[in-house]
Amino acid sequence: MAEKSLSSMEVSPPEVRVGANLLRVKMVLLGSSGVGKSSLALRFSKDQFKASSPTVGCAYLTQVVCLNNAMIRFEIWDTAGQEKYHSVTPLYYRGAHAALVVYDISKRETFVRAQLWLKELEKQYIPGETVVGLVGNKADLSEARQVSMQEGLRLAESKGLEFMETSAKSGEQVRDLLMTIAHRVKQGTREDKGLIEWRETEGVGVHPGEGPHQHSACCRVGP
Repeated sequence: MAEKSLSSMEVSPPEVRVGANLLRVKMVLLGSSGVGKSSLALRFSKDQFKASSPTVGCAYLTQVVCLNNAMIRFEIWDTAGQEKYHSVTPLYYRGAHAALVVYDISKRETFVRAQLWLKELEKQYIPGETVVGLVGNKADLSEARQVSMQEGLRLAESKGLEFMETSAKSGEQVRDLLMTIAHRVKQGTREDKGLIEWRETEGVGVHPGEGPHQHSACCRVGP
């Protein structure tokens, strides 16, 4: 998976393009290093799994989801989880339409850290305008589980978040998670004004023409 280092990232105002019922959506993945964010991003985008090295700065992938009356083009920002990048991570998630905070169910410290990520995120997003999800990844390691599903669910419910446990390795629940976020994003648009009303706030975007634009086939789902 291609990566962009901090030094090579160009800053430009992001935009939401609406045409032929196409909604361009910025979704950011947050969480500690090693929880599987890069693997989730790759599974979202290409339905593949492979071991990956730590992300440098931020990596970028895309996926298109077809709903009944709209196409959603997810622009998936996979942020670095290492502490040395923590101070610049807000540059990537500011202005996101959707954010997934990921932890590893087999490592309790990543769940504790996820709660800190949620607090940081709460400073940046406007409730009702950003879809936020809590994701317990590595469900395939259930025998080594240190965080129960009930703990994750309680945390998500206390903050009004989407919650799901996934396995980027096996693909378990990954597609369901993406579809859930797609429907929530679509529902968050102003139905009385249509998709044209969906606008992204000031933040960081990929300069037009840069970065890997890896599209997979459009996934069609029902209402």
